[in-house]
Amino acid sequence: MTTILVNDIVPILVIMLLGYVCGKFTFFDDDQRQGLNKLVLNIALPAALFISIVKATRKMFAQDIVLTLISLVGVTGLFMLSYYLDKLMFHRSTQEAAVCAMIAGSPTIGFLGFAVLDPIYGNNATTNLVIGIVSIVVNAVTIPLGLSLINKGQAALKEKAKQNNGGTKVEIKLPQKGTAIKKTKKVTVPDGLPVSDEEAKALSEVGIQREIDLVHAEFDDHAGKESGKHMNPTLKSVIEAIKKPVAAAPLIAVICVLIGIRIPTSWAPTFDLIAKANAGVAVLAAGLALSTVKFSIDKEVIWNTFFRLFLTPAIIVAAAYLCGMGADPQKISMLCLATGLPPAFSGIIIASRYNIYVKEGASSVAVSTVFFAVSCIFWIWFLPILAGMLH
Repeated sequence: MTTILVNDIVPILVIMLLGYVCGKFTFFDDDQRQGLNKLVLNIALPAALFISIVKATRKMFAQDIVLTLISLVGVTGLFMLSYYLDKLMFHRSTQEAAVCAMIAGSPTIGFLGFAVLDPIYGNNATTNLVIGIVSIVVNAVTIPLGLSLINKGQAALKEKAKQNNGGTKVEIKLPQKGTAIKKTKKVTVPDGLPVSDEEAKALSEVGIQREIDLVHAEFDDHAGKESGKHMNPTLKSVIEAIKKPVAAAPLIAVICVLIGIRIPTSWAPTFDLIAKANAGVAVLAAGLALSTVKFSIDKEVIWNTFFRLFLTPAIIVAAAYLCGMGADPQKISMLCLATGLPPAFSGIIIASRYNIYVKEGASSVAVSTVFFAVSCIFWIWFLPILAGMLH
């Protein structure tokens, strides 16, 4: 236990603290911070996931079908459980609960998966398969599901607010192309409705913060690029999620293994060289991200932290034993830590983008990341004892 703490957990905390200090002293500006995030999520992590998964075999996949199903059903089910409990316990709106689920119900597998699991269990096919499967579920299932729930909540809010005649008069800037002249227009923004990006900027100037309309914002971003009907927002979010390298790389690797395509061993060093940058840069980027948020602690933040770090992995471990994985306690331990990582940073990015659940989400991310040192040590200590009791 002492060896794991000193060799594995302490370095993660020290590098994350270094990132936090660098952020507080503006050693990296916003563009540089975003550049590090892109390096991790779009290059280093996809390379690490791809080269590690293609080393597996169809036989390993067949043996790990239970692990795959537990990951898919468990992570998705716990995402929805977080969503419903937030609505029930804290009376949150549909869209607020959806963002909460993206945070409390989704692990930051992309940033910390390899950094945590590799030093403890070794860089092997099983460890990487666990990380790859959980990464696919988080990026290709729960994020699109969360976006569709936000859209559903905002649609219901619009329907409910149709009879509302009140509003705030503001002057918005009209988008212009090919000219430096900025045209403006005075409009009345109805009370209680999600707004466009331009309306949100105008409202913020008079001290009003409002949810940004998810569909409106997405359609504005792609205005003029498509003709005809707009794609269904849910389907669109699924396609966009799968197109991202962090979801596409493991999916392509899985397909290669299933159809029997073998990647030449001479290719491995090329992928490994950039993949080695993943863990250290990811943890540093996580610290930088935490330095940008202001947080406070209340009952909801404590609950989100408990749900993310303790309740989620506990349910996953129970499901693994009930489904017959008890013969391989190390694999259960890997799955426990992979699903018990701090909240996915994509959740707070989405919260900030659409001005939904920002303060609570940022606080949950910060507190959970700090307390992960405690939960990680707890699970590493407790799981061998549990395995001994059940055998």
